[in-house]
Amino acid sequence: MTATLLRTAAELHARARAGRRAVVMTMGALHEGHATLIRTARKIAGPDGEVVVTVFVNPLQFGAGEDLDRYPRTLDADVELAARSGADVVFAPAVEEVYPGGEPQVRISAGPMGERLEGAARPGHFDGMLTVVAKLLHLTRPDIALYGQKDAQQLALIRRMVRDLNFGVEIVGVPTVREEDGLALSSRNRYLSSAERRTALALSQALFAGRDRHAAQQALRARASEVPATRARAEALSAIGESRAAADAHAVATTTGGPAAVRAAARLVLDEAVRLDPPLALDYLALVDPSDFTEIGDDFTGEAVLAVAARVGTTRLIDNVPLTFGTFGAAS
Repeated sequence: MTATLLRTAAELHARARAGRRAVVMTMGALHEGHATLIRTARKIAGPDGEVVVTVFVNPLQFGAGEDLDRYPRTLDADVELAARSGADVVFAPAVEEVYPGGEPQVRISAGPMGERLEGAARPGHFDGMLTVVAKLLHLTRPDIALYGQKDAQQLALIRRMVRDLNFGVEIVGVPTVREEDGLALSSRNRYLSSAERRTALALSQALFAGRDRHAAQQALRARASEVPATRARAEALSAIGESRAAADAHAVATTTGGPAAVRAAARLVLDEAVRLDPPLALDYLALVDPSDFTEIGDDFTGEAVLAVAARVGTTRLIDNVPLTFGTFGAAS
Protein backbone atom coordinates (compact mmCIF):
# COMPACT_ATOMS: atom_id res chain seq x y z
CA MET A 1 0.00 0.00 0.00
CA THR A 2 1.18 3.53 -0.74
CA ALA A 3 0.29 6.74 1.09
CA THR A 4 -0.16 10.07 -0.65
CA LEU A 5 1.91 12.92 0.79
CA LEU A 6 -0.02 16.18 0.93
CA ARG A 7 1.22 19.55 2.12
CA THR A 8 -1.88 21.77 2.10
CA ALA A 9 -5.40 21.58 3.47
CA ALA A 10 -6.75 22.50 0.02
CA GLU A 11 -5.21 19.30 -1.39
CA LEU A 12 -6.72 17.26 1.41
CA HIS A 13 -10.15 18.85 1.05
CA ALA A 14 -10.12 18.14 -2.69
CA ARG A 15 -9.99 14.40 -2.11
CA ALA A 16 -13.23 12.52 -2.69
CA ARG A 17 -14.65 11.03 0.51
CA ALA A 18 -16.89 7.97 0.74
CA GLY A 19 -16.63 6.34 4.16
CA ARG A 20 -15.43 7.77 7.46
CA ARG A 21 -12.15 9.62 7.80
CA ALA A 22 -9.94 8.64 10.75
CA VAL A 23 -7.03 10.88 11.71
CA VAL A 24 -3.87 10.04 13.67
CA MET A 25 -1.98 13.16 14.74
CA THR A 26 1.79 12.89 15.18
CA MET A 27 4.90 15.03 15.36
CA GLY A 28 6.73 12.57 13.14
CA ALA A 29 9.63 10.23 14.00
CA LEU A 30 7.07 7.45 13.77
CA HIS A 31 7.59 4.16 15.62
CA GLU A 32 5.60 1.02 16.42
CA GLY A 33 3.38 2.94 18.83
CA HIS A 34 2.27 5.19 15.97
CA ALA A 35 1.92 2.15 13.72
CA THR A 36 -0.51 0.64 16.24
CA LEU A 37 -2.56 3.84 16.19
CA ILE A 38 -2.64 3.78 12.37
CA ARG A 39 -3.62 0.11 12.22
CA THR A 40 -6.40 0.75 14.73
CA ALA A 41 -7.57 3.70 12.64
CA ARG A 42 -7.61 1.46 9.57
CA LYS A 43 -9.83 -1.07 11.34
CA ILE A 44 -12.22 1.61 12.54
CA ALA A 45 -12.43 3.39 9.20
CA GLY A 46 -12.94 0.15 7.33
CA PRO A 47 -12.07 -0.60 3.71
CA ASP A 48 -14.25 2.21 2.42
CA GLY A 49 -12.95 4.82 4.83
CA GLU A 50 -9.81 6.94 4.79
CA VAL A 51 -6.90 7.13 7.23
CA VAL A 52 -4.97 10.39 7.43
CA VAL A 53 -1.74 10.68 9.42
CA THR A 54 -0.64 14.21 10.23
CA VAL A 55 3.06 14.98 10.69
CA PHE A 56 3.64 18.40 12.23
CA VAL A 57 6.20 19.48 14.81
CA ASN A 58 4.18 22.12 16.64
CA PRO A 59 6.35 24.98 17.91
CA LEU A 60 3.67 26.07 20.39
CA GLN A 61 4.21 22.89 22.43
CA PHE A 62 7.87 23.57 23.15
CA GLY A 63 8.88 25.89 25.94
CA ALA A 64 12.15 27.73 26.47
CA GLY A 65 15.07 25.32 26.62
CA GLU A 66 13.07 22.37 25.26
CA ASP A 67 14.08 20.26 22.28
CA LEU A 68 12.25 21.85 19.31
CA ASP A 69 15.41 22.21 17.23
CA ARG A 70 16.68 18.71 17.87
CA TYR A 71 13.29 17.00 17.69
CA PRO A 72 13.76 14.25 15.07
CA ARG A 73 12.38 14.92 11.60
CA THR A 74 12.22 11.79 9.43
CA LEU A 75 9.45 12.45 6.91
CA ASP A 76 10.50 9.93 4.23
CA ALA A 77 10.64 7.11 6.78
CA ASP A 78 7.39 8.35 8.33
CA VAL A 79 5.55 8.12 5.01
CA GLU A 80 6.83 4.57 4.49
CA LEU A 81 5.78 3.42 7.97
CA ALA A 82 2.38 5.10 7.65
CA ALA A 83 1.78 3.37 4.30
CA ARG A 84 2.78 -0.05 5.66
CA SER A 85 0.43 0.44 8.59
CA GLY A 86 -2.59 1.27 6.46
CA ALA A 87 -2.63 5.06 5.98
CA ASP A 88 -4.05 6.54 2.80
CA VAL A 89 -2.64 10.03 3.30
CA VAL A 90 0.22 11.66 5.17
CA PHE A 91 -0.61 15.34 5.73
CA ALA A 92 2.64 17.18 6.49
CA PRO A 93 1.91 20.91 6.42
CA ALA A 94 4.47 23.67 6.83
CA VAL A 95 4.26 25.98 9.83
CA GLU A 96 2.90 28.68 7.49
CA GLU A 97 0.03 26.38 6.49
CA VAL A 98 -1.04 25.74 10.05
CA TYR A 99 -0.34 29.28 11.32
CA PRO A 100 -0.77 31.49 8.22
CA GLY A 101 -0.82 34.70 10.23
CA GLY A 102 2.25 33.82 12.23
CA GLU A 103 2.09 32.88 15.89
CA PRO A 104 -1.64 32.82 16.74
CA GLN A 105 -2.97 35.56 18.98
CA VAL A 106 -6.09 33.53 19.86
CA ARG A 107 -5.36 30.20 21.51
CA ILE A 108 -7.25 27.51 23.39
CA SER A 109 -6.68 27.46 27.13
CA ALA A 110 -6.34 24.09 28.80
CA GLY A 111 -7.78 25.49 32.03
CA PRO A 112 -6.99 24.15 35.52
CA MET A 113 -6.36 20.58 34.33
CA GLY A 114 -3.69 21.91 32.00
CA GLU A 115 -1.78 23.44 34.91
CA ARG A 116 -1.27 20.14 36.76
CA LEU A 117 1.49 17.53 36.40
CA GLU A 118 2.76 17.94 32.81
CA GLY A 119 1.28 21.44 32.72
CA ALA A 120 3.16 22.43 35.87
CA ALA A 121 6.40 20.97 34.54
CA ARG A 122 5.95 22.53 31.09
CA PRO A 123 4.01 25.82 31.42
CA GLY A 124 1.95 26.62 28.33
CA HIS A 125 2.50 23.20 26.78
CA PHE A 126 -1.13 22.12 26.87
CA ASP A 127 -2.43 25.43 25.57
CA GLY A 128 -0.16 24.96 22.56
CA MET A 129 -1.17 21.31 22.19
CA LEU A 130 -4.90 22.02 22.27
CA THR A 131 -4.51 24.94 19.87
CA VAL A 132 -2.79 22.80 17.25
CA VAL A 133 -5.15 19.86 17.78
CA ALA A 134 -8.11 22.18 17.22
CA LYS A 135 -6.43 23.58 14.11
CA LEU A 136 -5.67 20.12 12.73
CA LEU A 137 -9.18 18.90 13.44
CA HIS A 138 -10.49 21.82 11.38
CA LEU A 139 -7.92 21.28 8.62
CA THR A 140 -8.42 17.51 8.31
CA ARG A 141 -12.19 17.36 9.07
CA PRO A 142 -12.20 13.81 10.50
CA ASP A 143 -15.05 11.70 11.82
CA ILE A 144 -12.69 9.97 14.27
CA ALA A 145 -9.36 11.00 15.81
CA LEU A 146 -7.09 8.54 17.63
CA TYR A 147 -4.53 9.31 20.35
CA GLY A 148 -2.25 7.14 22.48
CA GLN A 149 -3.01 6.55 26.14
CA LYS A 150 0.69 7.01 26.98
CA ASP A 151 -0.03 10.75 26.89
CA ALA A 152 -2.92 10.31 29.31
CA GLN A 153 -3.25 13.94 30.36
CA GLN A 154 -3.16 15.07 26.74
CA LEU A 155 -5.88 12.57 25.84
CA ALA A 156 -8.05 13.72 28.75
CA LEU A 157 -7.68 17.37 27.72
CA ILE A 158 -8.51 16.66 24.09
CA ARG A 159 -11.63 14.79 25.15
CA ARG A 160 -12.59 17.70 27.39
CA MET A 161 -12.01 20.26 24.61
CA VAL A 162 -14.05 18.26 22.12
CA ARG A 163 -16.91 18.01 24.63
CA ASP A 164 -16.76 21.57 25.92
CA LEU A 165 -16.44 23.20 22.49
CA ASN A 166 -18.79 20.86 20.60
CA PHE A 167 -16.36 19.45 18.08
CA GLY A 168 -18.19 16.92 15.92
CA VAL A 169 -15.55 14.20 16.18
CA GLU A 170 -15.21 10.92 18.06
CA ILE A 171 -12.05 10.62 20.17
CA VAL A 172 -10.54 7.14 20.56
CA GLY A 173 -7.76 6.29 23.02
CA VAL A 174 -5.38 3.46 22.09
CA PRO A 175 -3.40 1.55 24.77
CA THR A 176 0.29 2.25 25.28
CA VAL A 177 2.69 0.17 23.19
CA ARG A 178 5.80 -1.06 24.99
CA GLU A 179 9.09 -2.60 24.06
CA GLU A 180 9.83 -6.12 25.29
CA ASP A 181 11.50 -4.83 28.44
CA GLY A 182 8.49 -2.66 29.32
CA LEU A 183 9.78 0.76 28.23
CA ALA A 184 6.94 2.76 26.66
CA LEU A 185 7.64 3.55 23.03
CA SER A 186 8.52 7.21 22.47
CA SER A 187 10.24 9.22 19.77
CA ARG A 188 12.54 10.51 22.51
CA ASN A 189 13.84 7.03 23.38
CA ARG A 190 16.39 7.40 20.57
CA TYR A 191 18.14 10.08 22.62
CA LEU A 192 19.01 7.59 25.38
CA SER A 193 22.43 5.98 25.64
CA SER A 194 22.50 2.30 26.58
CA ALA A 195 23.22 3.19 30.22
CA GLU A 196 20.50 5.84 30.28
CA ARG A 197 18.04 3.39 28.79
CA ARG A 198 18.68 0.93 31.61
CA THR A 199 17.91 3.67 34.12
CA ALA A 200 14.81 4.72 32.16
CA LEU A 201 13.30 1.28 32.73
CA ALA A 202 12.59 2.42 36.29
CA LEU A 203 9.58 4.38 35.01
CA SER A 204 7.69 1.34 33.76
CA GLN A 205 9.00 -0.84 36.59
CA ALA A 206 7.63 1.61 39.15
CA LEU A 207 4.24 1.65 37.46
CA PHE A 208 4.13 -2.13 37.26
CA ALA A 209 5.07 -2.37 40.95
CA GLY A 210 2.15 -0.11 41.84
CA ARG A 211 -0.17 -2.04 39.56
CA ASP A 212 0.96 -5.39 40.97
CA ARG A 213 0.50 -4.16 44.54
CA HIS A 214 -3.02 -3.08 43.66
CA ALA A 215 -3.78 -6.44 42.06
CA ALA A 216 -2.56 -8.23 45.20
CA GLN A 217 -4.73 -6.00 47.36
CA GLN A 218 -7.76 -6.70 45.22
CA ALA A 219 -7.18 -10.45 45.37
CA LEU A 220 -6.77 -10.33 49.15
CA ARG A 221 -9.95 -8.33 49.61
CA ALA A 222 -11.87 -10.70 47.39
CA ARG A 223 -10.66 -13.68 49.42
CA ALA A 224 -11.41 -11.93 52.71
CA SER A 225 -14.96 -11.11 51.65
CA GLU A 226 -15.62 -14.75 50.81
CA VAL A 227 -14.44 -16.20 54.16
CA PRO A 228 -16.86 -16.21 57.13
CA ALA A 229 -15.90 -14.08 60.15
CA THR A 230 -14.56 -17.04 62.12
CA ARG A 231 -11.26 -18.71 62.88
CA ALA A 232 -11.45 -20.11 59.34
CA ARG A 233 -10.97 -16.57 58.08
CA ALA A 234 -7.72 -16.17 59.96
CA GLU A 235 -6.51 -19.52 58.69
CA ALA A 236 -7.44 -18.65 55.11
CA LEU A 237 -5.70 -15.31 55.30
CA SER A 238 -2.61 -16.88 56.81
CA ALA A 239 -2.57 -19.38 53.96
CA ILE A 240 -2.22 -16.56 51.42
CA GLY A 241 0.60 -14.90 53.29
CA GLU A 242 -1.19 -12.38 55.54
CA SER A 243 -0.87 -12.22 59.32
CA ARG A 244 -3.67 -13.33 61.62
CA ALA A 245 -4.02 -9.75 62.75
CA ALA A 246 -5.58 -9.07 59.37
CA ALA A 247 -8.31 -11.62 59.84
CA ASP A 248 -11.07 -9.08 60.14
CA ALA A 249 -12.38 -8.24 56.67
CA HIS A 250 -12.72 -4.57 57.55
CA ALA A 251 -9.09 -4.43 58.59
CA VAL A 252 -8.07 -6.10 55.36
CA ALA A 253 -10.03 -3.54 53.38
CA THR A 254 -8.66 -0.51 55.20
CA THR A 255 -5.08 -1.35 56.14
CA THR A 256 -3.72 -3.34 53.22
CA GLY A 257 -5.32 -1.57 50.32
CA GLY A 258 -5.85 1.69 48.61
CA PRO A 259 -3.97 4.39 46.79
CA ALA A 260 -1.37 4.93 49.53
CA ALA A 261 0.02 1.41 49.12
CA VAL A 262 0.08 1.77 45.33
CA ARG A 263 2.04 5.01 45.57
CA ALA A 264 4.44 3.49 48.11
CA ALA A 265 5.21 0.47 45.92
CA ALA A 266 5.95 2.66 42.91
CA ARG A 267 7.95 5.16 44.96
CA LEU A 268 10.24 2.42 46.26
CA VAL A 269 11.39 1.60 42.72
CA LEU A 270 11.92 5.26 41.86
CA ASP A 271 13.88 5.91 45.06
CA GLU A 272 16.27 3.13 44.08
CA ALA A 273 16.63 4.55 40.55
CA VAL A 274 17.84 7.87 41.95
CA ARG A 275 20.99 6.03 43.05
CA LEU A 276 21.73 4.46 39.66
CA ASP A 277 24.48 5.60 37.29
CA PRO A 278 23.26 7.63 35.52
CA PRO A 279 20.57 8.58 38.05
CA LEU A 280 16.91 9.10 37.41
CA ALA A 281 15.68 12.63 38.21
CA LEU A 282 12.00 12.36 39.16
CA ASP A 283 9.61 15.12 38.13
CA TYR A 284 6.51 13.56 39.66
CA LEU A 285 4.72 10.38 40.64
CA ALA A 286 0.96 10.86 40.81
CA LEU A 287 -2.15 8.75 41.23
CA VAL A 288 -4.97 10.80 39.76
CA ASP A 289 -8.59 10.95 38.73
CA PRO A 290 -8.50 10.98 34.89
CA SER A 291 -11.46 13.36 34.73
CA ASP A 292 -9.42 16.27 36.12
CA PHE A 293 -5.94 14.89 37.00
CA THR A 294 -6.22 15.70 40.69
CA GLU A 295 -4.74 13.29 43.25
CA ILE A 296 -7.19 10.68 44.52
CA GLY A 297 -7.87 10.02 48.19
CA ASP A 298 -7.74 6.71 50.03
CA ASP A 299 -11.52 6.32 49.79
CA PHE A 300 -11.58 6.82 46.00
CA THR A 301 -13.54 4.41 43.81
CA GLY A 302 -13.50 4.24 40.04
CA GLU A 303 -10.97 4.65 37.24
CA ALA A 304 -7.58 6.17 38.07
CA VAL A 305 -4.22 6.77 36.38
CA LEU A 306 -0.83 6.11 37.97
CA ALA A 307 1.52 8.50 36.16
CA VAL A 308 5.23 9.24 36.29
CA ALA A 309 7.61 11.69 34.62
CA ALA A 310 11.38 11.83 34.98
CA ARG A 311 14.60 12.86 33.29
CA VAL A 312 17.45 10.55 32.46
CA GLY A 313 20.39 12.58 31.27
CA THR A 314 18.90 15.30 29.07
CA THR A 315 15.87 13.24 28.04
CA ARG A 316 12.49 13.66 29.69
CA LEU A 317 10.13 10.67 29.63
CA ILE A 318 6.55 10.07 30.77
CA ASP A 319 4.51 6.92 31.32
CA ASN A 320 1.34 5.75 33.05
CA VAL A 321 -0.91 2.77 33.73
CA PRO A 322 -4.68 2.74 34.33
CA LEU A 323 -6.09 1.26 37.54
CA THR A 324 -9.57 0.70 38.90
CA PHE A 325 -10.38 1.08 42.60
CA GLY A 326 -13.38 -0.32 44.41
CA THR A 327 -14.07 -3.48 42.42
CA PHE A 328 -12.41 -6.78 43.25
CA GLY A 329 -10.17 -8.02 40.45
CA ALA A 330 -10.49 -4.83 38.43
CA ALA A 331 -6.85 -3.75 38.33
CA SER A 332 -5.62 -3.28 34.78
